[in-house]
Amino acid sequence: MSASQTAARLSRATQGTRVYDTQSPWTPGQTTYILALVDIASFLTAPPLPHIAHPPRDPSSLPPMVHANGDITAPLLDVGPPEVALDLNRLLDRGSEAAGPPPENPFEFLGATPLSLPLMSPVDPFRNHTPHIAGLYEWCKTVFCLPIAAARLVLLGIAIAVGYVTTVVALYGWKDKERPMSRWRSRVMCVTRLCARFILFSFGYHWIKRKGRPASRDIAPIVVCNHVSYIEPIFFFYELFPTMVASESHDALPFVGTIVRAMQVIYVDRFSQQSRKLAIHEIKRKASSNDFPRVMLFPEGTTTNGRFLISFRLGAFIPGFPIQPVVVRYPYIHFDQSWGNINLLKLMFRMFTQFHNFMEVEYLPVVFPDESKQQNTVHFAERTSYAMTNALNVLQTSHSFGDMMLSARATELTKERGSNYMVEMAWVENSFNISSSEAVLLLDQFLAMNPDSNGHVQIHGFLTAYGLGWSPLWEKIFGYLDLEKKGSITFRQFLSGSAQIKKQPTFMTACETAFAKFSDNLTGHISVGKMGHINQSIVHGAISETLCQLFDADSDGIVSRDDFMDCLQKHPLLIVLFAANVKFDDQLDTL
Repeated sequence: MSASQTAARLSRATQGTRVYDTQSPWTPGQTTYILALVDIASFLTAPPLPHIAHPPRDPSSLPPMVHANGDITAPLLDVGPPEVALDLNRLLDRGSEAAGPPPENPFEFLGATPLSLPLMSPVDPFRNHTPHIAGLYEWCKTVFCLPIAAARLVLLGIAIAVGYVTTVVALYGWKDKERPMSRWRSRVMCVTRLCARFILFSFGYHWIKRKGRPASRDIAPIVVCNHVSYIEPIFFFYELFPTMVASESHDALPFVGTIVRAMQVIYVDRFSQQSRKLAIHEIKRKASSNDFPRVMLFPEGTTTNGRFLISFRLGAFIPGFPIQPVVVRYPYIHFDQSWGNINLLKLMFRMFTQFHNFMEVEYLPVVFPDESKQQNTVHFAERTSYAMTNALNVLQTSHSFGDMMLSARATELTKERGSNYMVEMAWVENSFNISSSEAVLLLDQFLAMNPDSNGHVQIHGFLTAYGLGWSPLWEKIFGYLDLEKKGSITFRQFLSGSAQIKKQPTFMTACETAFAKFSDNLTGHISVGKMGHINQSIVHGAISETLCQLFDADSDGIVSRDDFMDCLQKHPLLIVLFAANVKFDDQLDTL
């Protein structure tokens, strides 16, 4: 087969090929690549295709996002680079990030296996695709709509003021907020709900297309929805007046906090396990009583760009009640309305300066818990997410709110693309039992290694951050993380490698043993001078000030047990430094 025939066949293979993320043991990224590559391989091995003259297309053959009458039913994708890229140069080696034989494992003494990671999904589910005003048409429209935006701003202010006053009246004298809101208070809140519709109107949502109907509360006491913008809570407040689950920080917002309290919102601190347990208890209590409104959650836990679903939190599914999934779409051509990595004020301004903003809401069939699987929460969440991804015609990734935290932190410190530092945090949490807060601390360490514009760190930056000189041992440690043998590591590799070492059952024992061996029997401490003597076989010359500061965080000249353990908890790769010296000293004792 000639090169031109191969190229033509590849072109036919990739055009129109739709890749779905099926329910399988593979990660989302692996499934995407495997299915796409199988399709391409089948075209490469097929006999030459004859030329076919295509007849004119009738309306029934139009893409799924356009009806014959011109109605838009799905987001229009702008012309740009594909969301999923295929690397044909590595067609035969796409099982994991590791390429070639595994390097010598310097952490074998802990029982740690060589690091191996599945392929990273190449998409950014938080990226707003129109963060700036671009093109002559958009600039002319923005200038033309400035007077309209001023009128809309006035309408927004009036609607918020009237809604706030009405809510204050409805809450007056209501002391026991643990009980359902009385009927007369709920009727007063109808005025606030009408004000919410005027707020949507002021943002340019003059009409909203609906498909399907909300199920009765008796059938589905819990509703879940994908989260794309701040618009959905306003819409559902008007449409359903549900009890929502929200962050505690919303209670302190001016005006909004008062309305939130009227909705009897269930507050949750996503970083507190105790708070999450209490929130699940409240969800179950309110969902089980018809005196309360239905409970509504956004299981993704944060906003995305609407082109993907990210991993679901399980809070909505643990109580085991039937759930009605709802999907929201924001079709657009020039202005992406998603609240991803874009400033809120900028997003609001863009909404005000549009002629009209499109929004579609589709109520899906109720999903019932599978009693045969004894309320398997994960399976229940998977079936619900599958129904939503199918309706949206999108993929679900293993990203989570933790990836948004990492991206925001990286952008704040480096002023570069934060997406280079996303790791599909839901998968990392499940695989290595590491929290998003711990991942952010490791990100700070990684950024101190001076990564390049692509988010890669060379061995020099790696050693400099720890205050170490070159040695064969540290070259092995770097090679343990450098799975692709490119002479550089990514944050995902650094995070996963550190987390894998830390989760070893023998890690804490090794830390305790190292401290017990080198600490003074009388004082129970390790002096900084002795620390330098211990590490001279690893660090060429005198011990560096950087390494001293890592262990002696309070700069008192001694390393206590708490200092020692805290340092190795934050920098688990350093345990190999002491393990090597333990072996070295043992060998000296036998001479």
